[in-house]
Amino acid sequence: MGVKAKKALKKKLKKTNSSQLSISRSRNESSDFLPLEGGPGMKITQEEDEPIKNTATVLYIGHIPHGFYEEQMEGFFKQFGKIKRLRIARNRKTGKSKHYGFLEFENPEVAKVVADEIHNYLLFEHNLQIHLILPERVHPKLWRGVNWRYKPLNWTEIARKQHNKDRTVEEQQQMIQGIQKRDKKRRNRIKAAGIDYECPDLVGLIQPAAKKIKFDEEEEE
Repeated sequence: MGVKAKKALKKKLKKTNSSQLSISRSRNESSDFLPLEGGPGMKITQEEDEPIKNTATVLYIGHIPHGFYEEQMEGFFKQFGKIKRLRIARNRKTGKSKHYGFLEFENPEVAKVVADEIHNYLLFEHNLQIHLILPERVHPKLWRGVNWRYKPLNWTEIARKQHNKDRTVEEQQQMIQGIQKRDKKRRNRIKAAGIDYECPDLVGLIQPAAKKIKFDEEEEE
C-alpha cells in the first residue's frame, strides 16, 4: 500500500470516528452520565414522588344485621374515634333498614384503620363489609336526611278516614257494586266446595231513592 493510500485511509477513519462520537453524544444528551465500562449513557433515577396522603373519611358499611341501627352503630364505632355523621339507608314507607349505610369520621387515619381492621368482622352472623369512599366519589346528596327518623303511620286512622269519607252518589254505587261482586265470588267458592250453606243477604244494598222536593213558586209581585 502506497503512502497516498495510507493517508486516505487515515482520513476516512477520522471521519467515521468523529461521526460516531457525534451520534453517541446526541444519544446521550438526555443521559446524566456515561458508564466507565462504555456503552450507552444512563439516566439517574429520580426518587419516586411521595405517596398521596389519605384524605378519605367516609366509609360504606354493608351487610348491617337487624337490630344494629344508628344508636348501636354509633356506640360501636365511636371507640375508634370521633364520629362526624352517620346514616343508615331506610325505606321511606316502612322505615325498615336496607342493611347498608354510611359513616364519617373526623380523622382520615381512623377511617383507614376501621376499613382495614373491621372489614369482614362477624356481627350477628353477618360479615360487615366496610370500604373507604374517596372524597371525589362522595355524592352531594349522600347525607340527605341524615337526622331523619321514621314515624310509624297510624294505618287504623287512615282506614277509618278512607271508610268514612263523604262520597257522591256515583262513588256510593261503585262501592256497592264492588261489594256485590266480591259476595258473588264468595258464594261461588262455597258452592264449588260442596258446602250447603245459604249466605244471608247483604244489608243496606237497597238504597231509598232520593226524593225530589218541590218548592212553591214565589208569588209574583
